Amino acid sequence: MRVVVADPGFRVERVRRLLDDHELDVVSGGEPWEGDDVVALLIGTDVRVTPEDLARLPALKIVASCSVGYDHVDYEEAERRGVWVCNVPDYCVEEVADHSLALLLGLLRGIVELDRSVRAGAWDWTAAGDLRRIRGTRLGLIGFGRIGRALAERASAVGFEVWATDPAVSPQAIAAAGAKAASPDELLENCEAFSLHLPLTPETKGLIGAKELASMPRGSVLVDTARAELVDLDALLGALESGHLAGAALDVLPAEPPTRELPAPTAPRLVVTPHAAWYSVEAEEAVYRRPVLSVRDVLEGREPAGAVNRP
Repeated sequence: MRVVVADPGFRVERVRRLLDDHELDVVSGGEPWEGDDVVALLIGTDVRVTPEDLARLPALKIVASCSVGYDHVDYEEAERRGVWVCNVPDYCVEEVADHSLALLLGLLRGIVELDRSVRAGAWDWTAAGDLRRIRGTRLGLIGFGRIGRALAERASAVGFEVWATDPAVSPQAIAAAGAKAASPDELLENCEAFSLHLPLTPETKGLIGAKELASMPRGSVLVDTARAELVDLDALLGALESGHLAGAALDVLPAEPPTRELPAPTAPRLVVTPHAAWYSVEAEEAVYRRPVLSVRDVLEGREPAGAVNRP
């Protein structure tokens, strides 16, 4: 039986050690995968698993991804074929909440812009434009799952007035977590800082476009550490160029890493980090260990942790 490692972060030797009780051939392998002896795929978000891939792997038992998102796997077709699909839904909750708060504070206090100004030879405390007092600033969280709640806790502690909207979370649950529940329109019109914490689905793709950006009060800031496709990038850059938005921070881009054809975006008061919100030494260890343990669960007849379907 073979376990195919399709993401280099897993490190083949470590996977072998974690599965050393089983007679398995652990190999690195790119697409197309095929063979009636492949029982597991270990992948990352840059690898798509399609119905065609699944059809070429009749013995496949599990696809385990080192990620929170799982939209890169056709999990419904996998379920139909009796294949588990697993993710690691909570490995970087603390890190993404920390990173999101750091970006919000950096935008509202002009940290990056002021640093760039000094390094360009200036000494001007107004170089970042009007800066905002954190206490009392209304922060709108669009999405209130694990990360949204963790950010709400942190943001409240430093003085933000936290609002939140999430179609999957009741107003009562939002209020119980210490945030003010609001409709999407209410949140967009009344908050001054925004942070996105939603999965990418057909319903959320392009959720923040020109109309939504125009609804935000002039001088607002926006942070996206979730998925690039949640935001219309051209509309966002236009809102920054016009000055309607005072700043934005992106940890996710349409092309990662940027290419000559799709370069990293540039605009006034735009901060870009290289999809680093998830990272800490602790999170890196967990994200590559837990999918392998899910493979082990399946091979030993147990329901795997992090399962997103029920074959």
